[in-house]
Amino acid sequence: MTDAANTPQRTHAIERLRHELKMRVLTVVRTEDLTAHMRRITLSGSDLEGFVSPSHDDHVKLFFPAPGDTQAVLPVLGKGVNPIEYAEGARPVARNYTPRRYDPLKGELEIDFVLHGDGPASTWAAQASPGQTLGVGGPRGSMVVPLDFDWYVLVGDQTALPAIARRLEQLPANARAIAVIETVDDGEQVALESRAQVEVHWVGRNGRQGALLLEELRGIALPQQGDGYVWVACEHAQVQGLRTHFIGAGVPKQHLHVASYWKHGAPEHHEHHDE
Repeated sequence: MTDAANTPQRTHAIERLRHELKMRVLTVVRTEDLTAHMRRITLSGSDLEGFVSPSHDDHVKLFFPAPGDTQAVLPVLGKGVNPIEYAEGARPVARNYTPRRYDPLKGELEIDFVLHGDGPASTWAAQASPGQTLGVGGPRGSMVVPLDFDWYVLVGDQTALPAIARRLEQLPANARAIAVIETVDDGEQVALESRAQVEVHWVGRNGRQGALLLEELRGIALPQQGDGYVWVACEHAQVQGLRTHFIGAGVPKQHLHVASYWKHGAPEHHEHHDE
C-alpha cells in the first residue's frame, strides 16, 4: 500500500467518552461453553441499570471472590486523583474484560472468558454456575470509532475475540472488514456475524510459538482504495511487530489502535501502544 493510496480522503471523528464510574454486584444466570477454551457467562441484576458500553473494545473490571469466599470485596468510589479506593488488606483480585453483549431490555450482560487452565479469572469462569455473584466496575470510558470508514482490519488473539466479534456485528453492509484471529488451536473457531463484507483468517497455534499474527498478515493485501482503520489487541510480545507492519504499509497513525491485553509472566496487564 502506498502512502498516497492510504491518505485519508475524509475526516473521521473518533470520539472519546467518559462514563460515570459505578460498582455493581451481578448474579450469574447462564453459562455456555462456546468452545473447549471459551466460556460465556451471562450476568444480571438490578445493579445493571444505567450500564453503558458504546464501543466494541470497552473494558469492565471484574472483581472475583477470594478463595473460600462467595462474594468479592468491591472497592469504594473515592474522589479526586484516587477514584477507586481499597480498604486496608481487602484489595480484591480483579481483571479487565470486554463486555461481549449488553441487552438493556433483558437486563443481561455477557462476558466471554478464555479458559487457559490457571489464573483467578479462568478458574472462576470454569466453575461458575447460576446463582454465583461477581463484582463489575465500569466501563470508565469509551473510544468510539465511527462506522464511516471504507474498510477495517481487526487483528487479535483469542482474548480479543469478543471485541472483534462485537465490532463485526456493528459494521454496516457497505463496509469491508478483514479479521485475523489467533486461537489456541483450530477447534476454537466460532461463527462471526456481520452485515459487512468480511474476510476471516483463523490462525491456530496448535502448539506453535512466535509472531503468528504477523506471519499471517504478511500474506494479506490491505485494500488500496478508500479510508481504513486498523485495530490490534494481543499478547505484549507481538504488538510492536504488528504496529511496525501497519505503519510500514502506510496506515495513518491516527487510524491505527494497538493494545496488549496480556503479557507473559504478568498477573494483570493492559496497555495501549498508540502515539
